[in-house]
Amino acid sequence: MIRYIIKRLLLMIPVILGVTWLIFTIMYFTPGDPARIILGTEATEEEIEELRDELGLNDGYVVRFISYVKQVFVDRDLGNSYINNRSVSEEIGMRFPYTMRVALFSTILAVLIGLPLGVLSAVNQFTWKDNAAMLLALIGISMPSFWVALMLSLLFALNLGWFPASGVGGWRYYVLPCISIALTGCASIARQTRSGMLEVIRQDYVVTARAKGVREFLVIYKHALSNALIPILTQVGSMFGVQLGGAMIAETIFSIPGVGTYMVSGIKNRDYPVVQGSILYVAIVFSLVMLLVDLMYAFVDPRIRAQYQGKSRKKKAVQEEGGAVSEG
Repeated sequence: MIRYIIKRLLLMIPVILGVTWLIFTIMYFTPGDPARIILGTEATEEEIEELRDELGLNDGYVVRFISYVKQVFVDRDLGNSYINNRSVSEEIGMRFPYTMRVALFSTILAVLIGLPLGVLSAVNQFTWKDNAAMLLALIGISMPSFWVALMLSLLFALNLGWFPASGVGGWRYYVLPCISIALTGCASIARQTRSGMLEVIRQDYVVTARAKGVREFLVIYKHALSNALIPILTQVGSMFGVQLGGAMIAETIFSIPGVGTYMVSGIKNRDYPVVQGSILYVAIVFSLVMLLVDLMYAFVDPRIRAQYQGKSRKKKAVQEEGGAVSEG
């Protein structure tokens, strides 16, 4: 297991370097002069040229890319914002807790609703319950998140006044953003759960458990669902990783100062260090979340756990055999 984790962490290095190169190249060829954006339209050409030299914007593509890679991975510095000269790393660190709360609560809500809905649909296949559940899932996955967020804000915040329309504070501030995000995720999880359950619900071990008189609840949730969790875990992990990268639409509509809002403001202002640092952060977080999902497979599926244990025992046996040969 340790070797697998180390191998996956090492495989993240070319992925992160590839994302770094891609976003740097895109920002390099994007029209616009950062020096002119910083100084404004009233700055003279001498002032703009001086700032370009200071920021290294007059250097070539290769030189700038190597300098950026050294700055990020050696100096561990994502740079400073062109707009307010604040550290991008510190800004992301300050905004991450807000994004973490939104991502965690919305993912939990989506699982609590989508998982039972998918199980209900699979158990009652081709009945009105199945059709109703899938209709709800289809509606949920078809509605754009920004439209749902706006409708929730208009109804529950402006008209009824049950929840705040924007800002951060107590738990009430996170209700509407989390619901607007969880709706699409809930529909995806329900559809994935139904698909996975239909593959295992008629397997021999499920039929055997029923023949032994095991309660239907345990048959469904212990025997069937536990064997259908692999694709569901992938779906949940992908959703959580994307939201950790910043729920940009919800954070913008509800004025939550998270990573998504920070990234959107950087794109609007052509603040290159903010855009590059935010996307690099998203790539690292998503890779770590998917690594965690892969490790969870071993705890959910005994076959994967046995595979890891088998490799470890085989390696140990080879080492012991080699030691015995050397002693002989």
